[in-house]
Amino acid sequence: MSPRLNIGLPETFSPSEVAKALDCSEWWVKEQARRRRIPFMRSGSGYRFTRDHVEEIFRILEERPSPASVIEGEVTPRRRTRPQLVGPVASLRARSPRRARNAA
Repeated sequence: MSPRLNIGLPETFSPSEVAKALDCSEWWVKEQARRRRIPFMRSGSGYRFTRDHVEEIFRILEERPSPASVIEGEVTPRRRTRPQLVGPVASLRARSPRRARNAA
């Protein structure tokens, strides 16, 4: 294999190389590109990613705390609380099995 010639073209990365950098599966990277959720370029060999693409993917996936919660020390609940039911609640009753209805 000949060494790469530096002719001003950007270096590209395969989905497996991007997956390794993101610590995820190659399938996930391809699926996100297919659904147009992450930037990519398409070549004869499939999906390819430039360094700018990979940096943008990291920015897309980055999560930061909201400024208000950092200042106030607010902790967001992990579980949703169930809404309080208002008014009477109807109890449910199971139907008889079809075979029992057809036998009659």
